Amino acid sequence: MALSAKLQLRQSQSLVMTPQLMQSIRLLQLTHVELERFIEDEIEKNPLLERAESQGEDGPEPEAAIHGDEAPGSRLEGMFEAGDTSAATMSERLDTSMENVFPDDPGTADRLGPDLASQWKSAANQGGSGEGFDLEDIVSACITLSDHVTEQVAFGVRDPDDRAIARVLAETLDETGYMRGDTAEIADRLGVPEERITEVLAVCQTFDPPGLFARDLAECLSLQLQARDRFDPAMQAMIANLELLARRDFAQLRRLCRVDDEDLLEMMAEIRTLDPRPGLAFTAGTADTIVPDVIVRAAGDGSWAIELNPDALPRVLVNQDYFTTVSKHTANQSEKDFLAECLQSANWLTRSLDQRARTILKVAGEIVRQQDAFLLHGIRQLRPLNLRMVAEAIGMHESTVSRVTANKYMMTPRGVFELRYFFSVAIASAEGGDAHSSEAVRDRIRELIEAEKPLDVLSDDAIVDILRRTGIDIARRTVAKYREGMNIPSSVQRRREKRAMAGAGA
Repeated sequence: MALSAKLQLRQSQSLVMTPQLMQSIRLLQLTHVELERFIEDEIEKNPLLERAESQGEDGPEPEAAIHGDEAPGSRLEGMFEAGDTSAATMSERLDTSMENVFPDDPGTADRLGPDLASQWKSAANQGGSGEGFDLEDIVSACITLSDHVTEQVAFGVRDPDDRAIARVLAETLDETGYMRGDTAEIADRLGVPEERITEVLAVCQTFDPPGLFARDLAECLSLQLQARDRFDPAMQAMIANLELLARRDFAQLRRLCRVDDEDLLEMMAEIRTLDPRPGLAFTAGTADTIVPDVIVRAAGDGSWAIELNPDALPRVLVNQDYFTTVSKHTANQSEKDFLAECLQSANWLTRSLDQRARTILKVAGEIVRQQDAFLLHGIRQLRPLNLRMVAEAIGMHESTVSRVTANKYMMTPRGVFELRYFFSVAIASAEGGDAHSSEAVRDRIRELIEAEKPLDVLSDDAIVDILRRTGIDIARRTVAKYREGMNIPSSVQRRREKRAMAGAGA
């Protein structure tokens, strides 16, 4: 068969994702913080973009306008200006040095140290302007676990060789304070007997806070109990059988510890006060504040007022005046192309942000419409809802709704919820009526278990029967899955714990 080359003309349709279209889709799923970072990068690259200082008629009033025409502190500054009283003059009149603020406390300079005390005086003499004075010099930096342990090694281990071993042991600590190294391997690496490593480890285990350098949970709890002088034989038996405590096998624990119900409950209460991860006290964590993207309020006519949160709605403007001015003085073609590209990119960004805001508002409005009963009556009235139902109702693709609801939050009269919270699996009704939300069923299971009595603990089968009598058709394995997801123990474990607590109370 001979091979030959020929030309063929074919007509076809295809969807091409341009970079700008891909970026518009990406903007939908960005969180408030990520969007702010993206806009800052765009403003830095594009000279035609700028922040909207005042939102005017096109958007909600700025927060300062809500509280009045004056910005916070403007009246106070006006009072100083009216009286011709500068900050320096006020400082001279009041003499706000440390010695005059605390005249009966002569130890101010000793506590701050000569350098910081002189800086404090210098700042006061400058009229409180803050120039030449850094608050960070007074506020100490967060102490890490490594710094804390290193300082105790320097003062707690006198022998230089043992101090070197202690430093090696400190390097094996994880963030929770547990030692993850092997003493035999460390001894072989340092060329010393393992007994000496164990001796130095015993010294390190006396460091503060108690529980550091433990090799497992039992040893961590034991070290803390020893520091409290509460590691008696009964407590030793309980720590040696933590698996029985986890299973709530109180009868076996009473036999092994040789105590009665009252003593057993006291021992359990003391164990709950211990810290299983003592090293985390030195982990400097920051709590991120959730900024809701949508605010839902009750309107006067009985409906719901839905609006975008202005604090989570960044606004940028295209500086057309700057573009016009620069274009007049630009003769180089490459510069003209650059300006045209910047203008196109700026216009695209403003349109994309506007489209993003409208899409979020449309999706949030449909969620509120679907979950009106939840907003009025609580979680028991949460309806089953999925992405497809919302997408079909507002005429959007399901993937678009998925991107919009990712990491977005709504502030309602019942609290702040992630948009994904309102989407839940449907549980069929036993009477053929409307389906029930899985979240509402979880809440019902939690309520039934919390209302249990020591002599009448509900099994999963009993919970299934109760739910079916109330119109919820659910399987036993589903009840078990929901119960385990809420960290609720089995009926056998709950019965042991409730009976032990009831016996101690009697």
